[in-house]
Amino acid sequence: MQSIGSPLEWGLFLLLILALLAVDLGILHRRQRRIGMAEAAVGTVVWTLLALAFNLWIARAFGSRAGIEFLTGYVVERSLSFDNIFVFVVLLEYFAVPPQHQHRVLFWGILGALVSRGIFIALGAALLARFEWLILLMGAFLVYTGIRVLRQKETRVDPQKNPVLRLFQRFVPLTSEYHGKRFFVRRDGRLLATPLLLVLAVVEATDIVFAVDSIPAVFGVTRDSFIVFTSNIFAILGLRALYFLLAGLMREFRYLSYGLGLVLAFVGVKMLLHRWIEIPTGLSLGLILAVLAIAVAASLLHPAPPSGGAKP
Repeated sequence: MQSIGSPLEWGLFLLLILALLAVDLGILHRRQRRIGMAEAAVGTVVWTLLALAFNLWIARAFGSRAGIEFLTGYVVERSLSFDNIFVFVVLLEYFAVPPQHQHRVLFWGILGALVSRGIFIALGAALLARFEWLILLMGAFLVYTGIRVLRQKETRVDPQKNPVLRLFQRFVPLTSEYHGKRFFVRRDGRLLATPLLLVLAVVEATDIVFAVDSIPAVFGVTRDSFIVFTSNIFAILGLRALYFLLAGLMREFRYLSYGLGLVLAFVGVKMLLHRWIEIPTGLSLGLILAVLAIAVAASLLHPAPPSGGAKP
């Protein structure tokens, strides 16, 4: 498995992430409360600056190419997380999760995502090292996914059709109401799950679905597992703050899905052509940023019509 990181650097990175999460939940958000826009904005800036500081260390320790690959992977994963945010908004609204407990659900959901992404990345790197042709399969899948995103124009979510929801309700004893921040309660000697645990299970399953798109996209930028993992994790860590910052604004970015579809299709084409055409990582980064900037600018210049109006 290709990796610029030594075992010591892998271990230190994991310790850093655990320390940041411990500070986040154990100190900054120990008390359950609603997260305001100002706090979410500060959190978004802090997580972004931490990612950029780590990016600077990558560039100084392993060279400018590695630094550009990290930044490109981070931008790709961060841009794709906008779809995650939209889906999380739908899920938390559907299950009527109290605002003061939404951070707790997202925190534990992201903690689970760290584990699942690590497993996916390890498997992906091992398979690519042994079966080179899989990069072509991943590329074709990303092109197909990008075209689907472009054609459907928006993310459609129906939580009631989620298989995890159905299995959970069928096999797990569940209370009918929330019990504060608790995932389990005991009644008459029986241990029952609360709806908060159900929401967490659905969020975890949804993130795994998104990982199927995002991880191959980052492998299209770099084959180094350390860069893929660290860029993925830093993008995920900033997802909670970004959720509270953008939850009320997501529907305003009406053209963002087009930009995300183009990004996926571009990375897929790059993977398909990598044997014959080498697209510099710096050029890829510039194109991706340009596409996203145009999509956001178009959304701001031509905002969505009032509810019930025509869609593009």
